[in-house]
Amino acid sequence: SREARRLHLPEVVEDYERTILLELDLQQEASNTARLRANFAESPLLYVPRVYWNLTRRNVLVLERIDGVPIGDIEALEARGTDLKKLADRGVETFFTQVFEHNFFHADMHPGNIFVDVTDPADPSYIAIDCAIIGSLTREDQDYLARNLLAFFNRDYAEVARLHLESGWIPEDTDPHAFERVIKELCEPIFAKPLNEISFGLFLVQLFDTAREFDMEIQPQLVLLQKTLLYIEGLGRALYPQLDLWETAKPFMERWVADHVGPAAALREFAEYAPLILEQLPRLPALVLRRLAVPPRSEQNPGKGRRGSHRGGAGRQGRDPRNPRRRADRRGRGPVVSHPGDAGAPGAGTRPGSRDPGRALRRLRPRGEGEPR
Repeated sequence: SREARRLHLPEVVEDYERTILLELDLQQEASNTARLRANFAESPLLYVPRVYWNLTRRNVLVLERIDGVPIGDIEALEARGTDLKKLADRGVETFFTQVFEHNFFHADMHPGNIFVDVTDPADPSYIAIDCAIIGSLTREDQDYLARNLLAFFNRDYAEVARLHLESGWIPEDTDPHAFERVIKELCEPIFAKPLNEISFGLFLVQLFDTAREFDMEIQPQLVLLQKTLLYIEGLGRALYPQLDLWETAKPFMERWVADHVGPAAALREFAEYAPLILEQLPRLPALVLRRLAVPPRSEQNPGKGRRGSHRGGAGRQGRDPRNPRRRADRRGRGPVVSHPGDAGAPGAGTRPGSRDPGRALRRLRPRGEGEPR
């Protein structure tokens, strides 16, 4: 049905099946645990137990013994004089650090998997176990998600509408002003309220209703992230009901966008790729001359029209006409349960959706005799 296609139910179920099956591989979980531990090795936010690799197999996982208070035992935390506000703030910071700084987040953060180190009650930190389910986003999704969140924090609903159109999350023929108006009506009641007066679960339900009205498709690659955010909401409510999620998260997102999307990020990326570009520059004239020597396609195939030159033409095969730029290559690219050795896993070569400068530069190399086009 149309509704099933909009919800991408097959992709969501496939992601869920893959996640459940990988949960049974304890060596996979050990790799996830080791990577998460390395990511927070020098951080006061989160501690992850050490893996005993010599005792670990596909059906056996041996970890360091931990000593902490279960996150759900509020009475024990209060009895030890734990700074619950600081703990709640650190929970939000830990979540955003995993998603945006490390791009490797614990996606099963229910209270049974989280403990608190109260060795110093004034400076508490988290302890995480059960790293079987790990989520990751493509660079493209990170970028759009970060800018969307920052636009929400700034109540810039016109920017929210523009980003949803640009990313392909809503059809390109959507009226941006109507979408902006509905999002504003949905979000305004959320701001300037403490967390104990906000239900993000209810907000997501309302957002999905809005999505149905505008034919917005569910993004399978964000399902794990949304589930994790709901866990964070529950933990925050229990620890410190007055926590202002927006106030805590906004400065983090502003720093991330400035570092990864702004001019500074462009300069860093240019500096990173500059040696490869300079290496290929001497070959550029030969490439240009070769291209100029090739007759236009219309001259090579007289009588044939310029198919695909108009919007929605045959040249867009394999792409969704409502979002020709992005939607087709986003299908099925869900969150991954991964470890450093996985092909396509974060940190293992080029991630799906990330840029490969070598691929672009290889196109500059003149072909040799007999080499296929």
